[in-house]
This record gives sequence, structure tokens and C-alpha cells, in this order.
Amino acid sequence: MIEFERLHHVSLAVRDLVRAKKFYSEVLGFPEIERPPFRSKGVWYAVGADQQLHLLEHPPGETLRTKGIDTTDGHFAIWVKSYSKTVAWLENIGVSYEARPDSVAGFAQIFILDPDHNIIELGAPYNS
Repeated sequence: MIEFERLHHVSLAVRDLVRAKKFYSEVLGFPEIERPPFRSKGVWYAVGADQQLHLLEHPPGETLRTKGIDTTDGHFAIWVKSYSKTVAWLENIGVSYEARPDSVAGFAQIFILDPDHNIIELGAPYNS
């Protein structure tokens, strides 16, 4: 049996690395970390103490997601401390979201899209 320790990273395809970096650095505030000198273009971020997000610039002409938020589609989730503060931040900077403050998941959920329509879930304790 495989003995899992933790999730190491999630990789997402992006069309425009400069635009994606602006979103993940400025909107979400992820700190950039060093990336090995791969032949491909990309950027790595720290997400918490031990997890990472890797953005990889996808070759031109290839198809990526184009539709809006579909919570049954592939996505990654980040736990946040406060539902209300996160919603206030998103509204303040003009990021569209789908909120589920009373989700049956057992915690509040907020769904957003990055510029390439990758779905991001922000989970928080109820009433936080």
C-alpha cells in the first residue's frame, strides 16, 4: 500500500503567464518560489507551509476551459480563515464569485475563476 503524506502541488495550464502571475500574485497573494530551469514557461507558488501551485504556460492554439464556474468540474481548493473577509476582499477588487455560505459540504464555500477559467474553491468555517 502507498503511504501518503500530503498533497505536494497542483499544476494548472494557463494561456498567458504574465496575466496569470498578476492574478495569483496580486489577487490571491500567493508568494512566488524558485522554479527549476525547465524548458517550459511557468511559475511556482507556495500555498501554506508545505503545498505548492505550479502554473504552466500552455502552447498556443490548444484548448483550455472556456465556460464559467461548474463545481462538478476539476478544481483545487484552498482553506481560508474567514468566509466574510474573503467575500469582502473579492468584492472590493471586483472578482466575480459563487458563494455557498451554508453549503452541505460541512463548511462554507466560495468559487472563483482565474483568467484561464481554472476553478478555485475557497473553503472556510461556517459563520467566519
